[in-house]
Amino acid sequence: MVLTGAVVNAAAIIGGGTLGIVLPHVKEEMRKTVMAGMGILVLVLGIGMALKSNNFVLVAFSLAIGGILGELLAIEHKLQLLGERLQKLISQDKPSSVAEGFVTTTLIFCIGAMAVLGSLESGLHNNHDILFTKSILDGFLALLFASTLGVGVLFSSVPILLYEGALALFASVITTWIGQTMLDDIIVEITSIGGVLIMGIGINILNVMRIKVANLLPSILIGACLVPILKWLGI
Repeated sequence: MVLTGAVVNAAAIIGGGTLGIVLPHVKEEMRKTVMAGMGILVLVLGIGMALKSNNFVLVAFSLAIGGILGELLAIEHKLQLLGERLQKLISQDKPSSVAEGFVTTTLIFCIGAMAVLGSLESGLHNNHDILFTKSILDGFLALLFASTLGVGVLFSSVPILLYEGALALFASVITTWIGQTMLDDIIVEITSIGGVLIMGIGINILNVMRIKVANLLPSILIGACLVPILKWLGI
């Protein structure tokens, strides 16, 4: 089944997040230490991904145009509003924790090479090994984040299921349009762009400064569209 990997990934997030919530309360100092460690880990992961690009001008242009579109669409604000609506339904959580947990983990789980590559592999070859591996990692991350950010982490399983499921379904027909070589080139560049966004998430977790990472999400689509255009122009 094409959607098996996406379903397992969503279930792992729910399972890990639930464990994080029911475990004994984490002390504030321990919470800060764990979150700092997670922030550094996410930052390092993003750096590794960002350096994979073969065309950093394309990455820069994609981020600039994508950021403009994201601000016009107010993606971060809309995600925050959705999180706040969830907060109203879960009154036992501390103010804003649902929104923070939902937005932070949704971005971490959705942006990344494993989400894209795993979904494509599921759709192209019905091979879910990458998403199964990602599920183990995401389940562990969900446990850690849920122990500090609360139940909002569990809700990130919904966009993960929709995102990876849609990519898997789309992958079954995309290669007939653009070919495997072009698809590989696109994956490299969107992985690099995603790495920059992951770095932004790490900076947010570390409270160095506040970056509206969700408003940069359109840059991934811009980058995917630019690769075939630049190839056609011979650039």
